[in-house]
Amino acid sequence: MKKLLATAALATLFSTAQVNAMSASADTGYTETQYPIVLVHGFLGFDSILGIDYWYKVAETLEADGAQVFTATVSNTNYPEYRGEQLLEQVEQILAITGAKKVNLIGHSHGGPTTRYVASVRPDLVASVTSISGVNKGTPVADTLMEWSEDSATFGVAFEAAIGTLSKVIDFASGAGDELDVMASVGSMTTEAAQTFNAAHPGGLPATACGEGAYTANGVRYYSWAGAKPVTNVLDPLEFVTATFSAFFPSGVANDGFVGACAAGLGMVIRNDFAMNHLDEINQSLGIHDLFDTDPLTVLRTHANRLKKAGL
Repeated sequence: MKKLLATAALATLFSTAQVNAMSASADTGYTETQYPIVLVHGFLGFDSILGIDYWYKVAETLEADGAQVFTATVSNTNYPEYRGEQLLEQVEQILAITGAKKVNLIGHSHGGPTTRYVASVRPDLVASVTSISGVNKGTPVADTLMEWSEDSATFGVAFEAAIGTLSKVIDFASGAGDELDVMASVGSMTTEAAQTFNAAHPGGLPATACGEGAYTANGVRYYSWAGAKPVTNVLDPLEFVTATFSAFFPSGVANDGFVGACAAGLGMVIRNDFAMNHLDEINQSLGIHDLFDTDPLTVLRTHANRLKKAGL
């Protein structure tokens, strides 16, 4: 990965925002969108740790066929509005560097509300928002964890300490140096908090429980997709995480181990039943996923081509 703002001149212009970019190589043009693609990580996310990207092999795959891809770095735990302001600063930076007029935002998990915030407050800078299993209507996982924390001071302290430590480790290992707030982050993903956020930033939000939202709002195109299979490959060392959290959902509710398939809907719903768990959607861990369903990288390549065909 190549860190942007490597020169002092750019540093004075754009403060401490961190953005990563891959070198472009337009071989076929299949993924060559009009506007740069910006990848936005979710809860406890990062750009790269020890050479392993959060969006594992995604940037390389998209750029191999012509896309210009940037990976944003926002706080791995904080409110979507706070993360959104960080992202907005980086979007402005990317536009200044590339000369582009707009960007295509692709957010995973908590990156869904984060990208939606930017599109809501600065729609003139955003061509499209794509939410991949975005926490757009909250999640029972956050509802349950916050309820347990409020009901038991002991659990609350232990939970905040454990996840807070993990958040700090990720922040340090990735070199982000961001302001972190675990309870604010988890609290923002509850059903109640999501409703408040959605009232302020409704673009693309479906009016029905499992339907589609407006494809376009304030000139911004909205897309989404989600997985619905918490356990996909026993060889994945992080499979236990999605398997455990899937138990927080009511019986019969399709989910990817962290977000409900229907609750992830936004704008045009490409699919909400991929055989993927919450980590498969970003090609983790290390590309291990269901062997008999669509490769996550193929889904992302196809979507980049969809954006290209839409003139985005």
